[in-house]
Amino acid sequence: MLSSVVKQVVNAFVKKIPSNKLIFTSTMRNMSTNFEEQKINVKGWDINYVKVGRGAHPVLLLPGALGSIWTDFKPQITNLDKDKLTIVAWDPPGYGNSRPPNRTFGDDFYSRDADFAHDLMKAIGFDKYSLLGWSDGGIVALFLAANYPERVKKMIVIGANAYILPEEADVYKSLRNIDSWSERMRAPMIAVYGEGYFRSTWASWVDALSAIYEKNKGDICMNLLKQIQCPTLIVHGAKDVMVHKDHPTFLAENIKNSKMHIFENGSHTLHLKYHEDFNRLSEQFLLETD
Repeated sequence: MLSSVVKQVVNAFVKKIPSNKLIFTSTMRNMSTNFEEQKINVKGWDINYVKVGRGAHPVLLLPGALGSIWTDFKPQITNLDKDKLTIVAWDPPGYGNSRPPNRTFGDDFYSRDADFAHDLMKAIGFDKYSLLGWSDGGIVALFLAANYPERVKKMIVIGANAYILPEEADVYKSLRNIDSWSERMRAPMIAVYGEGYFRSTWASWVDALSAIYEKNKGDICMNLLKQIQCPTLIVHGAKDVMVHKDHPTFLAENIKNSKMHIFENGSHTLHLKYHEDFNRLSEQFLLETD
């Protein structure tokens, strides 16, 4: 049986995805009608992405673990100001429609994704841009901003962390076997990926985080934060059960030229539930003059 805390974590993870496969498929079809997805070869991998808007300020949206363009950022793609922003959203390698091949993990998967994201933006013609990353995508954004500071104008991270706490590592391990999840909790992700792929990829993600925790004493990118030069907005939900409340404070204290905004009623998926407020905050930050 899952503990009440673990159940909250699973719910936070799957809440972003419609629970009915027919609804999900219909939603994807409708989105594709309005916004054309494209593929471009990056490092030998066909990466799926969507580009909308005609604004002078490009913004790359980076999804969370096993996330994709529409599951993680539909309210941002459809509602952010397309006259002032050009929005690019992608499916990282092995996620969403950026497969085959299947997703692989290693201790360096965050920095690897950051390299892919950098090369994607270069391939589609953007030399300088801003980042908006959620959860795992927020961590990828931290790596990208640290490793390619000349490319990043501004950065927004939501529910991101630079290290793993012992209690977080325990929660990840307790979630590894999806047989311990209820059918209601498993169904949304199975609808997206199929049971076999979701089962194996989720377990591999947990194993990768466990390896980072054990080999690096929980350090994901703590020492990289000092390399980040761009103005940074750190967004967190006070009711986030996946990412401890100490994480945004640590980021704010270690990233120069950063500021923090807390959604008091927000959970891990605050950008979806409170998308109007979040989008307004994001536009104000991205478009304000330095």
